[in-house]
Amino acid sequence: MFWKWENSSVMKRSIALYLALSLSVGVYAGNNSGIYKKGWIDFNKNGVKDVYEDPSAPIEARIKDLLAQMSLEEKTCQMATLYGSGRVLKDALPTDKWKSEIWKDGIANIDEQANGLGSFGSSLSFPYVNSVENRRTIQRWFVEQTRLGIPVDFTNEGIRGLCHDRATMFPAQCGQGSTWDKNLIREIAHVTADEANALGYTNIYSPILDIAQDPRWGRVVESYGEDPFLAGELGKQMISGLQEKGLVATPKHFAVYCIPVGGRDEGTRTDPHVAPREMRTLYLEPFRKAFCEAGALGVMSSYNDYDGEPITGSYHFLTEILRQEWGFKGYVVSDSEAVEFLYSKHKVAADAVDGAAQVVNAGLDVRTNFSLPENFILPLRQAITEGKIAMNTVDSRVADVLRVKFLMGLFDTPYKGNAKQSEEVVHSKEHQSVSMKAALESIVLLKNENNILPLSKNLKKVAVIGPNADEVKDLICRYGPANAPIKTVYQGIKEYLPDAEVRYAKGADIIDKHFPESELYDVPLDKEEQAMMDEAVALAKESEVAIMVLGGSEKTVREEYSRSSLNLCGRQEKLLQAVYATGKPVILLLVDGRAATINWAERYIPGIVHAWFPGEFLGNAVAKVLFGDYNPGGKLAVTFPRSVGQIPFAFPFKPGSDSKGFVRVSGALYPFGYGLSYTTFAYSGLEIKNPAIGVQGTVDLSCKVKNTGKVAGDEVVQLYLHDEVSSVTTYVKVLRGFERVHLEPGEEKVVNFVLIPQELALWNKDNHFVVEPGLFDIMIGSSSEDIRLEGKFEVN
Repeated sequence: MFWKWENSSVMKRSIALYLALSLSVGVYAGNNSGIYKKGWIDFNKNGVKDVYEDPSAPIEARIKDLLAQMSLEEKTCQMATLYGSGRVLKDALPTDKWKSEIWKDGIANIDEQANGLGSFGSSLSFPYVNSVENRRTIQRWFVEQTRLGIPVDFTNEGIRGLCHDRATMFPAQCGQGSTWDKNLIREIAHVTADEANALGYTNIYSPILDIAQDPRWGRVVESYGEDPFLAGELGKQMISGLQEKGLVATPKHFAVYCIPVGGRDEGTRTDPHVAPREMRTLYLEPFRKAFCEAGALGVMSSYNDYDGEPITGSYHFLTEILRQEWGFKGYVVSDSEAVEFLYSKHKVAADAVDGAAQVVNAGLDVRTNFSLPENFILPLRQAITEGKIAMNTVDSRVADVLRVKFLMGLFDTPYKGNAKQSEEVVHSKEHQSVSMKAALESIVLLKNENNILPLSKNLKKVAVIGPNADEVKDLICRYGPANAPIKTVYQGIKEYLPDAEVRYAKGADIIDKHFPESELYDVPLDKEEQAMMDEAVALAKESEVAIMVLGGSEKTVREEYSRSSLNLCGRQEKLLQAVYATGKPVILLLVDGRAATINWAERYIPGIVHAWFPGEFLGNAVAKVLFGDYNPGGKLAVTFPRSVGQIPFAFPFKPGSDSKGFVRVSGALYPFGYGLSYTTFAYSGLEIKNPAIGVQGTVDLSCKVKNTGKVAGDEVVQLYLHDEVSSVTTYVKVLRGFERVHLEPGEEKVVNFVLIPQELALWNKDNHFVVEPGLFDIMIGSSSEDIRLEGKFEVN
């Protein structure tokens, strides 16, 4: 373990702090150790094995029995979140004052407790034993000190590895999407789940299933890509991988959340401009797969509206679609402020009481926000008292929460986590190897003119230039592991070429002092900026090659950081042009979370690589790719437009939406599914085994792919479909299958696909989801525009 115990004094201080806090347990604990019986726990402390305490009883019977014993106060406490880590829950451990707090009657879940974020930082989260024992102690209080002993669901984020201090960090979801590797996403889920289980978390807010159709949006970095089929298939793997390890997966943000007006989110969060059929086809489809095919037991409702109706207050979305149509059996938790927005932003509720009534009647189970739980619980109780919410509705919502807690075994083994195991599991060498694999697979080669890449390992003088070349802090996301040991690009290349002179110059900051106003007109460099650029240019002149590490960071792409331009931020393009003007060979490495309109670079820079925030092994992975020890095989999960003026401009396209114009820029800079390799691949032998089927039939097909180059590599074989004639206007082509395959030089493999009715169907003009008879075109290739094989089948 290369970093865990390197500072023994820090470890000793952390353990001392934990032990000091633990001594306070005696202040409130009382003596309820007698509730632990052989094979069951006497949660209500009455000396009798009630049905809800009986592990052998059916879950629905246990829920019914517990509900019958619960007071209104206890029920409503199961409908709110308590934020931990010193943000809302200010105490590190229970105190005697908890007996007068609203959670004396229980709480649904505690979010992000002792994960390294919040005011307590690492004092509660590391060493891992502190984190495990902290949650176990808090859980013991709820089991032993509340009347019915209902355990807490400990929730946490998990979109790029578990959101915990020094957990294993993975590429951002945009990078995971660019791997197009379903098996890898399952591995990432297993690592996240193993670390969550070892630390004692029970519910993971992952994956994000919003599709990134507008690259200006700040949260494109947290999306698997712009296509619903790709996002849905990868999301299924994440959900299944988490839940088969005994956790609950809570995908987000349901629904139609990712369409900020004009690219803006921040204070907008309203009025997504999308028609009902498009909403179903594109924006709901990944969530349908999450619940109907992967069985997710959680979901987070979003804070936007749809056609004037806030989602979190929508019976149509939270009950008719989610529960009645898709059969969802878990509990719905709100995104932060989604409840409050009903009366503070959307203005469809008069006040907190009216808002509570609307969301609960709509189908919300648990309110989450970075504020005291009583801010929702008390108005909720008033709404119930005034008759605005029926008790059977309250019981139904509470039953959803209890069902999840029973399903995850909290009423049988409430004290999750294992302090000893956590040291062996969290950030283990095995988990680090999966992170490294993900980093490598996420990298996309965009341009390789005259095979400038890979670079020679015999280089003696290498310049590594740019604001992302030696960056760590701004590459760490609050939704991922804190204090991640990121290897920078400069460090990685320096270690990779021990006999070369590898030097670094920042050259420019990610953003300049006048940003974003400087995107509107040219602002001259000040003396400090000119000096930074001059230093970089001088270094490039003294080197054999300049590796430019540009792009974005937490300063430019994250939640609430939507942009008005997609050009390189700040002075970065000027820096790139100045280094290029030296005449030395230049490689552009983009480390970013969104598409960029790098038109000048595409025109002049011979080698361009995109790294998509690869995680803690950034420097290692990039070095392997640049110097040829790994052949990049990632593919773009988003379209790169040439200009923001083209937006909306994302796959899949309706007829004419990617048309050429006489007085405007046309076409993509890089299309969806695009990515180069250091080798070449040949496609052949398309076989459609049943070219005529009925409306409930399936199509089995296959093709051959061969590595015709000199080095091993990965190819992502992509299957696209087109319905030749349909009752409504549909897309030119839709993604309906993909497989990432590894091929040695000269090796050939058969790739098989099966098309099921769900993948052939559409929402017709009567708003019914049906497979329509007719001819379908099959297109198989290396990207959405690089089609190598074509065929047809017919639905009768």
